Amino acid sequence: MDEATDRTLDAVGPRLKQLRQRRDITLARLAAETGISTSTLSRLEAGLRRPTLEQLLPLARAHGVTLDQLVDAPPTGDPRITLRPIACGDGSTILPLTRRPGGIQAYKFVLPRGDDDAEPDPRTHEGYDWVYVLNGTLRLVLGEHDLVLEPGEAAEFDTRTPHWFGATSAGPVEYLSLIGRQGERAHVRAAPRRRPEEDATR
Repeated sequence: MDEATDRTLDAVGPRLKQLRQRRDITLARLAAETGISTSTLSRLEAGLRRPTLEQLLPLARAHGVTLDQLVDAPPTGDPRITLRPIACGDGSTILPLTRRPGGIQAYKFVLPRGDDDAEPDPRTHEGYDWVYVLNGTLRLVLGEHDLVLEPGEAAEFDTRTPHWFGATSAGPVEYLSLIGRQGERAHVRAAPRRRPEEDATR
């Protein structure tokens, strides 16, 4: 991990504490919102533990900020979006594709090669997730289901259902994720709308 990444991850703890104090909420309440234990949240804020992929996303949603804001990424003067990868402590990388704090957020995830014997650690939090696999195979543990998604396959689910993502021993995996607050779902149009004149001829 390079020096810049180390500095970014080291700065997340104080930033998390600042965001929580600004909202004037307790660690217990934040734990209820994110599904992350109070002890883990305390260690993250104190800089005694580096955040993982599964922790950064619900924390950003709970505080109403983008991932760039959560890790305090430097602003850009260019009006075009600069996609700045965020390296996590577990070897995964998140590429934010949107910069707004509200509404449905889009991300690209890259997970390193996994271990097929790895014990999943399912988490729950408020929200709704839609996932699409680009490359590699994605293992998705969702409630009682243990699924392997291939490139071109998608899944959607309520994130209050215990869930966990991981790559397989076949190699790294890249996937897209659209994540919204509870009740927000990505709207997928299955077929083009007919023009009024087409309806009139039927």
